[in-house]
Amino acid sequence: MAQVFGPGANTLAKLSIVLGVFAIAGGLALLDSVSRSSYVRYTKLARPQPVPFSHKHHALMGIDCRYCHTTVEEHASANIPPTSVCMNCHTMVWADSPMLEPVRESWRTGEPIKWTRVHDLPEFVYFDHSAHVNKGIGCATCHGRVDEMPLVWKEKPLYMKWCLECHRSPEEFIRPREDIFNMAYKTPANQPEVGAELVEEYEVKTYNHRLTDCWICHR
Repeated sequence: MAQVFGPGANTLAKLSIVLGVFAIAGGLALLDSVSRSSYVRYTKLARPQPVPFSHKHHALMGIDCRYCHTTVEEHASANIPPTSVCMNCHTMVWADSPMLEPVRESWRTGEPIKWTRVHDLPEFVYFDHSAHVNKGIGCATCHGRVDEMPLVWKEKPLYMKWCLECHRSPEEFIRPREDIFNMAYKTPANQPEVGAELVEEYEVKTYNHRLTDCWICHR
């Protein structure tokens, strides 16, 4: 009976197994790269909004972050301001602008403006703004230079590895509390020394790897 497979069949079989393993590994690596890409994460991409609110324009006028985000120092959520906050100014400034008609309609009807969330964490992640603000982490560390954004985009990817960089070495990112809302703050040349002192002063719980415990973020 003639042989079904030739002498090279074993070599071909081994080669196909090796190529299959590399194909699977390459596919997984490609999937991981895509999942972390700016396209999927919406980083550096301004999201369309019902009103083209410019943080840059308002920051140039000297409006502090906390005028709109009133809860950021005391609560987990940095609240989206109600329409009444907008109308504190816009009953007098640009009061007839067609661009601001959605704001006036919200004011008339009591229906909140349906903003598109830019920084939207998964439901299984707990993040407390007040904890970070009061422990010396500035707004720009996570949100980037929002004061220079005509429309807000997500500056950082917000995946777990990125968060852990800070939780493992908070002394590299911590700043004086008086500079939390200083968007133009520059890290000093002696940041390791300054950061270590602030970690101790603000009682950041770095002992026993406390900041990297799962329950800190997953509750």
